[in-house]
Amino acid sequence: MKTTILLSLTLALSTAALPAQKPTPAAQAEVSYPPKLPEGRELVTDSSPDFLKPIGPLSEGVSVARTPPTVDFLYYPGQDYPGNPWSVWGNGSAIGGKYFSAIGDHKAPAGNAFVYEYDAATKKLRRLMDTRSLLALPAGHYAPGKIHSRVDLGSDGWLYFSTHRGSTRVTTDQYFYQGDWVLRCHPATGASEIVMHAPVAKHCIPTSVLDPQRLIFYGGTAPGTGGDEEGIQFFACDVRTKKLIYSGGNGPARCIALAKSTGRVYFTPGKSEGLVRFDPAKGGAPEPIDTALSMRAATAETPQGIIYAVSSGQAGKEALLYAFHTRTEKVEPLGPAGVASQQYITSIEADPTGRFLYYLPGAHGGADRDGTAVVQFDTQTKRRKVIAFLHPFYQEHYGCALKGTYSAALDPAGDKLYVTWNANRGSRAWDTCALTIIHIPESERSAR
Repeated sequence: MKTTILLSLTLALSTAALPAQKPTPAAQAEVSYPPKLPEGRELVTDSSPDFLKPIGPLSEGVSVARTPPTVDFLYYPGQDYPGNPWSVWGNGSAIGGKYFSAIGDHKAPAGNAFVYEYDAATKKLRRLMDTRSLLALPAGHYAPGKIHSRVDLGSDGWLYFSTHRGSTRVTTDQYFYQGDWVLRCHPATGASEIVMHAPVAKHCIPTSVLDPQRLIFYGGTAPGTGGDEEGIQFFACDVRTKKLIYSGGNGPARCIALAKSTGRVYFTPGKSEGLVRFDPAKGGAPEPIDTALSMRAATAETPQGIIYAVSSGQAGKEALLYAFHTRTEKVEPLGPAGVASQQYITSIEADPTGRFLYYLPGAHGGADRDGTAVVQFDTQTKRRKVIAFLHPFYQEHYGCALKGTYSAALDPAGDKLYVTWNANRGSRAWDTCALTIIHIPESERSAR
């Protein structure tokens, strides 16, 4: 009998969606660029009992950590002019004491997006590349203002990611739009390259995951000027040969989950409830499997052979957590993910033991309404614990409200959570991107 577990995935927000209150020139004039910390400091470090103080009631069963974390805070360099707005849309990755992430100015038609490396040893951000310089497009041509995909490191030492529109109104023939790009940059050498242009013609590429060992880049697309629910494509690209392995319809809207143990990837086509599998060893079109699962975000596969997923939690729906067992391809419900009013979660990380999950509700803005909660979920006890409330601390001390994130990555040691924030310094909408490094106390990562 077919097992059906419904996780609602609402695509009410378009890929080019801006915060609810779009910034105006007057609003942007309220803040200065580049953003600065007091006394010209590049980074500040804090630990405070205030990190453990909720600003309102919490959901039943939610606890708060006993020991506050130490948190490093800094602004991304290069934000020297107003964006529309400056924002993060794609998930970063952490490996080898480095955190790789992307931000963009969201401008259109002539936008720009940037990839950065944060070094945990030096506590510094380094810009690795920007799309405008790499693509070197003629004046008047569409240039992407976002990297909406993951930023993943391959076993070949290259970072892989894809570009996305700043507005649906500019992905047209008027601006010579042919499609978006799969790109790569090499942190060690500083080189940047185009892997493929327009793997799907006239489509943007908001969704991706890289198989780092097999070096296959998987992407989900969105029509340049159409609704994201229409005509979503799925493609697989061998990045060594820079050639397509597969391209076809019924692609993933926002999430592709990779089982590293088998090389298979899983996703939900568009708005459907049916989970499909693509196996590069077998080839051919993605095949439906006997389990339904709509995923807004998913972890890497754990040592236990589990991919943890969370549903969208939009349009009044509750975000729910699930365990997908890659050996049996069966789904196990784990319970609610939210800790207060916010439900929308776009990034979820599993620690190296597979015991704890980390995520941050309120991705598209609104995280501050729950105190910008950083949540730890125990997969054995099924308990939710807030390890930090970052709001209003950063607003009160540094004039910066952390509104939400699409990028969180856990260090492979499990002791540091890197988060890139859509942040507000006083304008009507997001106006800057900031980075926090949350050092999780060992006592909060124990089995007690």
